[in-house]
Amino acid sequence: MSTAVQLVLIAVVVATILLILRLVRQRRLQGKYVLLWLSVCLLMLPLVLAPDWVDELVRDAGVEYPPAAYLLIASMLLFGVTVHQSIELSRLDERTRALAEEVALLQSDLDARKDADGST
Repeated sequence: MSTAVQLVLIAVVVATILLILRLVRQRRLQGKYVLLWLSVCLLMLPLVLAPDWVDELVRDAGVEYPPAAYLLIASMLLFGVTVHQSIELSRLDERTRALAEEVALLQSDLDARKDADGST
């Protein structure tokens, strides 16, 4: 990897870290997701700072073509993020359903009280 490409990738990783911290400060990203995305950025640093070492490590693991290992790792990471987001979405869907039921019960109770007060 050329030095220019390496510098650009380092700038991208640093910019991503700064963006994540900015989103947290603006309260647009919750703390539980910060750990996930900062971990991704920290995992990217060895790939950027020492690509030859990582290539050698991948070859020692038995992979003939290191970019294939990078693709596999990226795919697994995206799969993990997708599963995590699906779990969060399911939890929020269940919470929304419970809140809607609670509001419906409260509205029914309020209507019943209005009818009782109006009929007397």
